[in-house]
Amino acid sequence: MTPILHSPPAIEPVSLAEAKAWLRIEGNDEDSLVAALVTTARMLVEQMARRCLIDQTWRIVADRWPVDGRLVLPRAPVRAIAGVRALDSAGLATTVPETAYRLDAGREPAELRLTGPLPLPGRVSSGIEIDIVCGFGPDPQDVPEPLRHAIRLLVARWYENRGDATADAAALPPDIAALVASTRRPRLA
Repeated sequence: MTPILHSPPAIEPVSLAEAKAWLRIEGNDEDSLVAALVTTARMLVEQMARRCLIDQTWRIVADRWPVDGRLVLPRAPVRAIAGVRALDSAGLATTVPETAYRLDAGREPAELRLTGPLPLPGRVSSGIEIDIVCGFGPDPQDVPEPLRHAIRLLVARWYENRGDATADAAALPPDIAALVASTRRPRLA
């Protein structure tokens, strides 16, 4: 099962104005840099928390329907199913009616439960597409404050230490790691 980002978040959990205020920047000369730092920090926090922050659409591609009728969704938190399709051998999609599945978002990880007749995929691989909306919500206020604060701290650290490499650049600093840990999704076995 392969997740593919279909529609990125429309906004960031920390706005440019909020980041500039945090950094005490008054002019507009560094807006592009600060915006890039916010996006990069959001992406790192999402990776470390194993959660999407602001609503975004992911396409899950699978070869076939699961035998037990339960498909574990590899992103979190899942807020909605935007569409389910089966592809024939020519790549033409047949939309699965909403009555044939339901989202069990109360589970961790969330599952797509298949409840009705399903069209068979005509492809040997990548015959099923499932579009899911993941995130805490569409607005920055929907994102837990510890994750928003982790983004602000990363942006400040990177802004103040431009070009300064550390021995372990891939690891989060302990204070930021602690903020992310509060909402970190457990790894699946």
